[in-house]
Amino acid sequence: MNATDRIPFGATGLMMSRLGIGGGSLASAAGEGGVKAVVDAAWDAGLRYFDTAAYYAGGESERRLGLALRGRKRDAYVLGTKTGRYLLPDGTDRFDYSAAGTEATIRTALSRLHTERLDLVFIHDVQPSLHGDAYEAQHALALKGAFPVLQRLKAAGVVGAIGVAMRDPVPILRLLQEAPFDAVMLAGACTLLHQEACEALLPHCVATGTPVLFAAPFETGILATGATPAARYRYKPAAPDLLARTAAIEAVCARHGVTIAAAAIRFPLLCPAVKGVVVGHQAPSELAANLALLAAEPPVALWSDLLAQGLIRAIPA
Repeated sequence: MNATDRIPFGATGLMMSRLGIGGGSLASAAGEGGVKAVVDAAWDAGLRYFDTAAYYAGGESERRLGLALRGRKRDAYVLGTKTGRYLLPDGTDRFDYSAAGTEATIRTALSRLHTERLDLVFIHDVQPSLHGDAYEAQHALALKGAFPVLQRLKAAGVVGAIGVAMRDPVPILRLLQEAPFDAVMLAGACTLLHQEACEALLPHCVATGTPVLFAAPFETGILATGATPAARYRYKPAAPDLLARTAAIEAVCARHGVTIAAAAIRFPLLCPAVKGVVVGHQAPSELAANLALLAAEPPVALWSDLLAQGLIRAIPA
């Protein structure tokens, strides 16, 4: 697999590289100069999808990515952002899926990113684990507030495709069944540690031709490093049971001559609906490493062995 090959992203008309540059951890830790270095390295390698969100680093991700991309031919790359979830200066979250809030977010994103259009806009994190008792109201507002605004902006050429982005596959599927979304960004639920999306969401996306971008294939660390004492899982130290399971997966990978990182980054791409993986890179060296991982081809027997040993529940297909 050549990660720089650009393939059709469903029926959106966009051409997507297999590896996307994620702006979450990138903007938070790499700083303005680090973001530019990674973007420059990605560009030189031939990668052309750049992902960000209003939420990441309180908007700094959009601003830094905009500066790093400024001056490049706009038709040469695909740019995505997200709306609805925001990080306040005190570190707390704010959610706003209203029509007015969505319109304001898009105006701000266009300014920060120094562009006149956004190729992909995802409604961000409409999931019960984040909203609790307010989930039903927030779900309804996303459909009645944010979505119609994005449809209008799409008709005006300001927005390309409209998607849903979150970790939980169940509310994603609900939104897809209730409105004509163009795309999905799934962060988790189809990794070597979790395969919940294989139960209903990914089969639905295959059946309907809905393209998927997969984010966080390494579960924020542990599936890149393996079961080391310092391994992190979803931004926190990994629990003993996860370390043990990861070590078992790692051992099977080793028997097939594959690193756990190479298996992890390729696993979601087994599903034909998944068109690319999006990873945050702190430095050009990390980018080079992930390009090399995607170039590796794990043997088919690896997946069947993991399934037979009960280390994964399903193979995405």
